[in-house]
Amino acid sequence: MPKALMIHATEHNPWFNLALETFLQESLEQGTYDAILYLWQNDHTVVIGRNQNAWAECNTGRLEEEGGRLARRSTGGGAVYHDLGNLNFSIVLPRKRFSIDDNFNLLLAVVSDHGISAERSGRNDILANGLKFSGNAFTLKKYSGLHHGTLLVDSDYGRIARYLTVSADKLKAKGVTSVRSRVTNLKAINPSVTVEGLEQSLYARFQEAFCADAGWQIDKLQDLAFRDQNRLQALHEHFASWNWRYGESVAFDATVAARFDWGSVELGFKINKGYALESRIYSDALDSDYIAGLPERLNGCRFHSADLAEAILAASDNTNSLMTPRSQMAEDIAALLRQQSW
Repeated sequence: MPKALMIHATEHNPWFNLALETFLQESLEQGTYDAILYLWQNDHTVVIGRNQNAWAECNTGRLEEEGGRLARRSTGGGAVYHDLGNLNFSIVLPRKRFSIDDNFNLLLAVVSDHGISAERSGRNDILANGLKFSGNAFTLKKYSGLHHGTLLVDSDYGRIARYLTVSADKLKAKGVTSVRSRVTNLKAINPSVTVEGLEQSLYARFQEAFCADAGWQIDKLQDLAFRDQNRLQALHEHFASWNWRYGESVAFDATVAARFDWGSVELGFKINKGYALESRIYSDALDSDYIAGLPERLNGCRFHSADLAEAILAASDNTNSLMTPRSQMAEDIAALLRQQSW
């Protein structure tokens, strides 16, 4: 009998909530469940993408001084601000059933239930009246796919602009002059929309889309059901750790940055005796696994633009069909490196 889990988090701690998300995806990988919908909220939090530079994306000092938390998720994409006016969702399915298009259609149906007409835009956004109310990110594991994102219901615009540091190039690419001018709350479109109402719509639409066949067992639980799991506690410690959230700050000898259709990228190099002793890549690309694997290809390379470009091209493949082909990303980064005078 196939089993689905629809779970609601009572905790507003981002490190615990991200840990539980990973724990749930691992549970599906191990065959405990066949479909999972996880709904959760973080309070006063900035969440950055897996490969982003915390100090470049967020005013971390101001955030912490004012009682906020910084979290880093395991997926790619950009930085977002979470408060209790925002609802987060996570859809976890077996890879053979995982379709980003189907998931987006579910989300469009959810807001349509509340009288709001919306559309997909760009790599990972959902817009209403031309303004963003949902950002999304994805990751694939061996047997499962995860699609998670935000739904801005009644979030504090002022804090979004106060804590997030958005590059001028990114704003220009979006055709706006500030992060505030780019987003909207669903309540601004339909004042009757509530977090609780969206939760009920998500439950109903998820069940309709993925668990409608006869014979499904559907468990509805709260996060309290999993709190005593040792694995979950270990994941919580990982997501809360300084090393995961901030990483080590490095004074680079050479840097280069650019923005492509698939996202921004910044490469930094520590150089010793003509070789790339250490490299880092910061990016809001959605294919976080590909970006995370590039530094090991560059470390130890002769610090020459052609050599570095060839190392990038040697690491390209097309295994991830959910986003921009990795071969295209590799060609873009290699071309950027070849333009340098190193």
